[in-house]
Amino acid sequence: MNRVEGYDLIGDVHGCGATLGALLEKLGYHQRGGVYRHPRRRVIFLGDLIDRGPRIRLAVRIARRMVEEGEALIVMGNHEYNALAYCHPGAEGQGWLRPHSPRHNRIIKETLEQYHDHPAEWDDTLAWFMQIPLVLELEGLRVVHACWDHALVAALRARLPEARMDDAFLRESVHPGSEAFRILDRLTRGSHLRLPENVRIHSGDGFTRQSFRTHFWARHPRTYGDVVFQPDNLPGDLEWRPLNHSERASLSYYGPEEPPLFIGHYWCEGIPALPVPNIACLDYSAVKFGRLVAYRWSGEARLNADRFVWVEVPRDEQARPRPWEIDCD
Repeated sequence: MNRVEGYDLIGDVHGCGATLGALLEKLGYHQRGGVYRHPRRRVIFLGDLIDRGPRIRLAVRIARRMVEEGEALIVMGNHEYNALAYCHPGAEGQGWLRPHSPRHNRIIKETLEQYHDHPAEWDDTLAWFMQIPLVLELEGLRVVHACWDHALVAALRARLPEARMDDAFLRESVHPGSEAFRILDRLTRGSHLRLPENVRIHSGDGFTRQSFRTHFWARHPRTYGDVVFQPDNLPGDLEWRPLNHSERASLSYYGPEEPPLFIGHYWCEGIPALPVPNIACLDYSAVKFGRLVAYRWSGEARLNADRFVWVEVPRDEQARPRPWEIDCD
């Protein structure tokens, strides 16, 4: 294998498999033997390959083959975790670890439909998900789907040195208050703050929420507006609402002296930008006709917005890559 000169980190694909193929081609990866390869670089996928999009099986096939051939690495997203819990029987065969509620059914609907005629492939895909680590720490950079919390990463590695879940950890993780729940929730979903009573956010993805997503790089946040990190605006004048002590204490913090960190998860919009010089979010709402975004990292300690590369996801069906134009079989 040739020496790796850098990594191309790719944000949440969410079933935009043909768009993923187009982005890889734009980055200089080309198929050989059914696998996208680059002579000098490797990919790191930030998780959330599945759900919502039109080519979920293709997205998983592209990423998995690259990982298994040593052309890519990957961390787990909350949607891979959700699928594992949704499809894993509960204790003594009673129900499922993730209840099959209308909300949960809706999230995984497209994935199950697209694998419906391929049950053995879905079972094999779930087994592969169990092998995906929750975090990566390589020389000079760190990767996690949603939030790097130092204490929780240390707790994870103390239990699972390779940062990969086992069956016991998965089962424990569905119980709020357990250590496994705290680890999975923070690393794959990030931190949230509850909205005041009777206040709701009607999100662009069609869900109504009683909390909002927060970031983890404000050293001394004072208000909700100092930490909110999502495309949906806070209702009314909540941006100016002061954080109380318990809210501040619940937040993680990643300082400017830390190595570059790459995350997905947060449904950013517009032209890719850096929130701070050592953190890049690569989720730019591809499945909502946004951008599928990569960052071309070549060892720099201070990130550079000029190194974002993206493919816009067109709304026009005729303009989208067709399934037969990108075929890994």
